[in-house]
Amino acid sequence: MASTTEGSALAGRPRVHPVIDWLGVTAWRLIGIGIVFVAALWVLAKLWVIVVAVAIAVLFARALHPAAERLRRLGLRPALVAATTILGFALLMGGIIAALVPSVASEFEDLGPTIERSIDDVEDWLVEDSPFDVSRRDIREFRDQADERVGDALSSSSGQVVSRTLVVFELVTALVLALITSFFILKDGGRFGQWTLTLLPERRRALVTRLGSRAWRTLGGYLRGSATLGVVEGVIIGLTVWIVGGHLAVPVAIITFFAAFIPFAGAIVAGAIAVLVTLVTAGLGPAIAVGVVALLVQQLDNDLLAPIVFGRSLELHPLVVLFSLAGGSALMGPVGAVFAVPVSAVVVNVIAEARAASLDDDRGGAAGGGPAPGPAVDPPPA
Repeated sequence: MASTTEGSALAGRPRVHPVIDWLGVTAWRLIGIGIVFVAALWVLAKLWVIVVAVAIAVLFARALHPAAERLRRLGLRPALVAATTILGFALLMGGIIAALVPSVASEFEDLGPTIERSIDDVEDWLVEDSPFDVSRRDIREFRDQADERVGDALSSSSGQVVSRTLVVFELVTALVLALITSFFILKDGGRFGQWTLTLLPERRRALVTRLGSRAWRTLGGYLRGSATLGVVEGVIIGLTVWIVGGHLAVPVAIITFFAAFIPFAGAIVAGAIAVLVTLVTAGLGPAIAVGVVALLVQQLDNDLLAPIVFGRSLELHPLVVLFSLAGGSALMGPVGAVFAVPVSAVVVNVIAEARAASLDDDRGGAAGGGPAPGPAVDPPPA
């Protein structure tokens, strides 16, 4: 009888320690999530052209949305609003290009050779005059490895390294798809959003609408803020290059403007290009002055202008930006670096809005279903 009781007691004990059991279950869940994540990345790699087209279309449509809203208030039909907005933007850009190209085309042609000469000058200094023990062979190997990495970044939608012609063809295809998609977003974006809501349970529609509005506002704020900072940085750095006697100030300003859409990395690349160009066309002293101005402008933008232009809702910790850039570059190359920060900003703000909505629901539930937990609070005076 005693042995039977002891055997039943042993049989009732857990055969695995609870911590080990929890770790095992969690590990299997993480493995499942990892498999789904890798499968999603594989699908995105196969649909590279479509992913890029949709991303460009969303950014393009968001940038043109204010103009489309003004036309819509005038009573124009949605198709006419979308067509007029896109054609107007195309005409505006065409006019700007027509005005700039004749005067700066030759400067852009000289930009590449100028940067190459400046890199060669830096290489000569490192080998001949620098205190570092660097040989020309080491520098050549480094440049060959860098060229190889840039070549590896040029890959097709299948993930295989291909010729630049095929990559250019895929990019052109993505741009055409993006233009068509932007037209339909501007034309039928509202109706598509309403149709999407009908697929959701009624209790979730208000939350999804709130999250979508927050994402749309975040994207608009990011585009406006990046464009504003790009104009400020481009004008200041371009003027500095011109004042110190350097050439190619307009190409440097244009590159600085577009680099502002890639935080940190874009500023470093644009500043390096400005310094290298000034080094060849004006000398060492002016190049140092341009570098100092570039650093001061970046600090001014990051510490003063960015919080004002972007607002608190778009403040991202530098580590979030750095890891976003690194992750986007690793997953999708240069294209991933371009879209990493706006995607991260949207995700962070949507999560914050979801938490705020959850807190609002808790307060509402506590108010409607009984007293909320916690210390009692006297009601406000009537």
